[in-house]
Parts: sequence; structure tokens; C-alpha cells
Amino acid sequence: MCSKNEYTFFMTLTDDNLLTFFLHTRSHSEEICAPLQIEDYVVQPIIDVSPPKWHLGHTTWFFEEFILTKYFPEYKRFHADFSFVFNSYYESMGKRVIRTNRGNLSRPTVSEVYEYRDYVTSHMQVLLEKSESIEIHKLIEVGIHHEKQHQELLLTDIKYILGNNPLLPKYNDTFAENPVTGPSLRYITIDEGVYDIGYHAKDFCYDNELGAHKVFLNQYSIANKLVTNKEYLEFVTDGGYSNSLLWHSDAWDWITTNNIRLPLYWCIIKEQYHQYTLRGLEFLNMDAPVTHISYYEAFAYSQWKGERLPTEFEWEVAQQYFEWGIRWEWTESSYLPYPGYKKASGALGEYNGKFMVNQKVLRGGSVATPNNHTRPTYRNFFNPQLRWQFNGLRLVKS
Repeated sequence: MCSKNEYTFFMTLTDDNLLTFFLHTRSHSEEICAPLQIEDYVVQPIIDVSPPKWHLGHTTWFFEEFILTKYFPEYKRFHADFSFVFNSYYESMGKRVIRTNRGNLSRPTVSEVYEYRDYVTSHMQVLLEKSESIEIHKLIEVGIHHEKQHQELLLTDIKYILGNNPLLPKYNDTFAENPVTGPSLRYITIDEGVYDIGYHAKDFCYDNELGAHKVFLNQYSIANKLVTNKEYLEFVTDGGYSNSLLWHSDAWDWITTNNIRLPLYWCIIKEQYHQYTLRGLEFLNMDAPVTHISYYEAFAYSQWKGERLPTEFEWEVAQQYFEWGIRWEWTESSYLPYPGYKKASGALGEYNGKFMVNQKVLRGGSVATPNNHTRPTYRNFFNPQLRWQFNGLRLVKS
């Protein structure tokens, strides 16, 4: 994220707007959890999925640890052990519960976590109302977007928790995760040339978007829409998961070791394809963009089609010509620093920079991404085998 020490950070929100943005963000996290039963709050099926209760506590800890304890002299911690419980990966912030054990925390209770949230939110509101410090406001905006990231994780983690329950319970009846895009498929040609990459505006961004620079791109043609379930099913039925020539070596080991034969949440019932969604089990929507696929699967599909994935730079240059924000789109780019990148000082420097190895960049956003959070230069990143997020792909012809 942008830091007061390393980057110029421009505030575009007034004090009142920032308070409204903060309070709305805090309430939205709780709205996401409203359909849950108490038993749902603690489940952790795999290491990548955190219990909803932990997300609610961690986003609260972020405001307490990075802002209230440093800038609110009268502030007293809600509980002495909560920093240990709700720290995530900030090594410089001290000891913490290891990630695999978050689901073992039956205590603190859900009600105590909500009390913690109310306590911190109310103190943050007091601080915001009386402080005119730009430094504090910068950190608050970082905290807001940090919580928005966890709102997306909340939805995808809730889906994994419920989708791996043998009863396949629904989250609610209203979450529409499979929008059907209107335009017919066509390829947009981008001319060879030198293009600007990275963030240039004067409002919020993360530090991994900075270091604006130029890249040379050869001419390419990029699809105006994402690959659909129908198109991906053709790959499945043509034996795509059995053809080792389509897969990276690591990917082939992954699908054979884990017996991967379909995207996550797909299943066959009475010879018909179904998909678990947040609205429960449904027939596979053939016209919706395929989702919950790994980079490995996206790459193999592109090989099967005789095409390829875009680089993140090709995606950024072309994004103005197509609809995005439906699926996080895998790119062929490794997650690396831009020219001149420098991590923020202190614990906040652990936010992005230390993950710049063994990850692939995703661009765009998804149906789970909260409002006012993503932008064309936003660089998401995951390990290539992960697919519990709403991941999809679009193709490129060179």
C-alpha cells in the first residue's frame, strides 16, 4: 500500500466522507456474515480458508494495532490476547496463532468478536472526528481497503465452508454469482507499441501498483469476453485433464496427485453437470464465465485452444475495451515488483512485497469484490494451484 515514507499519497476524501466510508465498510463485513449460523463462524476446511469469525477479528485488529494503539493516547486494548489471536502474517508484530489453527479457536466467542468490533469501531469514530492528521487518515484508508479485501475473502471462504458440507447448504437466495455477459465473442487487436503501465492518479492505491513505467508490446488480439462454462466443458469432455501435453510439469503432478478432473464446485449428478453456488446446488449455467479454476487449468485450456493467456500488461492496456469485474482473470505474468519498487517501512511493508515470489498475477475483480475497491491497475496475486476464489480466464491470439 502507499506509505507516507516511500510514496506520495494524495487524500481525495473529506473528513466526513472518510468517516462514512469507514463506517459503511465496517457494517458491510457484518452484513456479509448475517446469513450465517453460529456454527458456520468457526469452520476451517483447508489452510487457505479462514473462519468468518477470524476475518471479523483480524480486520478489527488491524485498526487497533496500526492506528488506535499509536495515535489514540487514551485507548486501552479490548483484550490483551487478541493481538496473538488475530494477527495474520505480520512477523514484526509478534507471535500469532498459526494459520492452520484458526479453526480451532472456539474462544473468543462470536459474540465477543462482535463486541470487539463495536469497541474498536466506536474508538475509531472518535479518533476520526477529532483528528485532522493526514498521516492518520492515510492509515485509515489503508485499513478500509484491507477490510474490503477480507470482505471478498469472507464470501469465498464462506462458499468453501458451505460447499464442502455434505448437505450443500445455501448461503442465501439472492447472491448472483453467474452473470451472463451480453456481447458475442470477438477479438480486439492492440497495435504494437510502447504503453504506460501502473498507477498515475492521485487517490488510493497499493504500493505494488506504483513505479509507473513503460512497456513495449507486440501486436496481439485479446478476447472481449471471458471463457464460458460451455466452452470449458468442451475441454473437459475432450479429455483435457488426461492429456499431459497440455500441462506444466508441476500442474500435471498437482492434478494427478489430487485427482483433479473438473473445476472446483462442479459435479455430475445423473449424467448432468451441476455447480455449487452461494444459492445452493444448481444446473451448470453454460453461458456464465467459468470460475474456480487454477492458473494451471487456465494455462492448459489456453494450450488446448491453441491460444494463450494475456500478460498483465496486455490486460491493462486492453481493459478499456471489455467488461471486467466478473472473475479475477489469470494472467501469464509472475508477481514481481515494478521498476523502482520499495517496500513501505515497518510492519506495513509486509503487506505486499514479501509475497513477490512463486505467485501469478490476476487482474480485474470478481462478483465478490466490494464496491469502490478495484481499478484497472490493481494487481491481485495467488499461487498457481489455488482456485477457491472466483477465478476465470480470457484468451489472447498473438
